[in-house]
Amino acid sequence: MAARSQPQQATYDAIVIGAGIQGSFAAYHLAQRHRETLLLEQFILPHSRGSSHGQSRITRSAYPEAHYARMMPDSFRLWQRLENEASTSLYRQTGLVVLGPAGDPVLESCRRSLGAGDVLDTAALAQRFPGLQLQPGEVAVWDDTGGVLFADRALRAVQDIFRQHGGTLRDGEKVLHIEPGDVLTVTTTAGVYRAPRLIIAAGAWTGALVAPLGLHLPLQPLRIDVCYWREKEPGSPGTGRASPCFIALGLSEAPHSIYGLPALEYPGLVKVCYHHGSPVDPEERDRVPPDAPRPYVGVLSSFISRYLPGLEPQPAVVETCLYTNTPDEDFILDRHPKFSNIIIGAGFSGRRGHPPAPQSWSGLWGCLCAHTPRPSAGHGFKLAPVVGKLLCELGLGEEPSHSTAAFAITRFPGVLQPEL
Repeated sequence: MAARSQPQQATYDAIVIGAGIQGSFAAYHLAQRHRETLLLEQFILPHSRGSSHGQSRITRSAYPEAHYARMMPDSFRLWQRLENEASTSLYRQTGLVVLGPAGDPVLESCRRSLGAGDVLDTAALAQRFPGLQLQPGEVAVWDDTGGVLFADRALRAVQDIFRQHGGTLRDGEKVLHIEPGDVLTVTTTAGVYRAPRLIIAAGAWTGALVAPLGLHLPLQPLRIDVCYWREKEPGSPGTGRASPCFIALGLSEAPHSIYGLPALEYPGLVKVCYHHGSPVDPEERDRVPPDAPRPYVGVLSSFISRYLPGLEPQPAVVETCLYTNTPDEDFILDRHPKFSNIIIGAGFSGRRGHPPAPQSWSGLWGCLCAHTPRPSAGHGFKLAPVVGKLLCELGLGEEPSHSTAAFAITRFPGVLQPEL
């Protein structure tokens, strides 16, 4: 799928920068609406440099925030539509266990989002998931809609359907310059393209793309350890392919949530990860020395020993992924404050909640360090069909089908700067 070497020059109805899952769904919806759309990706596809690679992500209905819970039925519906269009399976329903201290407010909010969601004590959980052991004073909420999205397969599917609807996907083209105007001009390493609307969904590279447009967005890329743990007895109950996903939150020994998926990617290896990482320049992500310290693996090892005794307490495989978070860990889905035909989607990796808004980003990040973590695990990925639809609607000047009030750029003070 590599881009051709000769310079290109063309005009489109819309240009989307970033062919991760969010940008690809935005382009997919535009093409479904019969807009001639160009989807640009700086790396040769497929690649593992961003946040959309890998084989699996959790999906669920349980959410402590009402605005995300309201989006999930639409998201499930759109995933099903893509499955039908692509004639392939993109989702396996395994169920999801959300566990934590009894009475935890976030756990209670998750339960309320499910309506009649089951609350499981230790005995009830042992029947459904023998490999997971609750600790004294803890309970679990059961979300029967939860399961695994096949991430790499889903990304290929949405890009394939986009092209089938007439869309143009050009990879290996890094954006060098964006010239605002009624008709925008996007210059890449291989061509010059024009369109009356532009959607930027470039993950960890979004901040660098919008800075010359006078926006200083508070986006923090993080390097995340993605860990796989070997079953002591392969295929044993509670650790194998039929096991549910889980999210553990509110644990004293783990300030951020821990999540797990059954052994679907590697035979006999269960995916268990910590929803936090180390700040990183996305250009330097793959330059980490092999002996670099991994401080959060120890947190996971302790969790495995206590909660998943059927797994070896040291990871068998450790990979990396990029998260990109906003300070309050809500999405950015908004028009540029000055250039209304530039739409920005960013900050899809995390979710923690809403601390009191301070007067500076440094204060906001500080508040977040002590704020109660919210469940995550593929937060943006599961909602990508809806996010893409919202980006499409914003780009077309339509009223969004879901409220985007929580995702406004202007919630962060001082983001609009003089253009460089």
